[in-house]
Amino acid sequence: MSLSFGSTLKVYLKLTILFALLGGILVGLGFLIGGISLAFWFLIFALAFNFLMYFVSDKIVLLSTGAKVVSEEEAPRLHAIVSKLAAQAGIPKPKVAIVRSPQPNAFATGRNKEHALVAATTGLLNMMNDDEVEAVLAHEIGHVVHRDMLVSTIAASIATAISYIGNLIAWMAILGGLGGRGRDDSARTIAALGAAILAPLAATFVQLAISRSREYYADEASAVLTRRPQSLIRALTKIEQMIYRGAPLNASPSTASLWIANPFKGSSLLELFSTHPSTENRIRRLEEIARKMGYYV
Repeated sequence: MSLSFGSTLKVYLKLTILFALLGGILVGLGFLIGGISLAFWFLIFALAFNFLMYFVSDKIVLLSTGAKVVSEEEAPRLHAIVSKLAAQAGIPKPKVAIVRSPQPNAFATGRNKEHALVAATTGLLNMMNDDEVEAVLAHEIGHVVHRDMLVSTIAASIATAISYIGNLIAWMAILGGLGGRGRDDSARTIAALGAAILAPLAATFVQLAISRSREYYADEASAVLTRRPQSLIRALTKIEQMIYRGAPLNASPSTASLWIANPFKGSSLLELFSTHPSTENRIRRLEEIARKMGYYV
């Protein structure tokens, strides 16, 4: 699948900058307590842990969301749509799963194109027509094609390392392990404690920025793959309305970034830490893509 709109180079340049920011935060924290070498070993530990998680993440996601893998006989409509999209995208057909929930939503998981899974809720299948379901699942196929699971894993690994080091610095500052009793040492301790508090928060915002940029990219992939950006606009509008009406989704909040729309919206504070761009911004971008494709919405 080849994207016709947007600059692929620009997208990956943005990701590089974001990852560099995460790495800079990590190295800075490590330097505070033991130099760059210590930060390097924290990073190695976090990468090793998340490397293991990368291979078992799909199983964990299934447990966290209540998704059940279904056969073609059990869900012929869903399988037919996924088969069509996978063929158009030029990837092996992902496994197909269903989440029994009245909230319309969907997600993709798996470590690569050959080991991917696409899931939809019963709410999505019941309230959307075929074009809208196809647009939503094309978004998820876009995540598979662009290896967003790998990008998310790397971002999570660095953010995890930052969190570990931040906690260590905080405890060292509290226990007096960062200096003596002089004025300079006290100032260094206060600065280190401040960095320990602010660095994980900054890493969270950078991680969210990465997650949001991948959502825009997957929206564009859906528009290009289906040639019907209007269908995704309608689907996102319906999903947003149902979420704000309180349609429940019995899944772990830790899975929020996986879904096509954040299932746990509600307060302005949660919006600040949202894993997704606003639906208004996503629709605005899709409308621009539609105009470029010759459709006027």
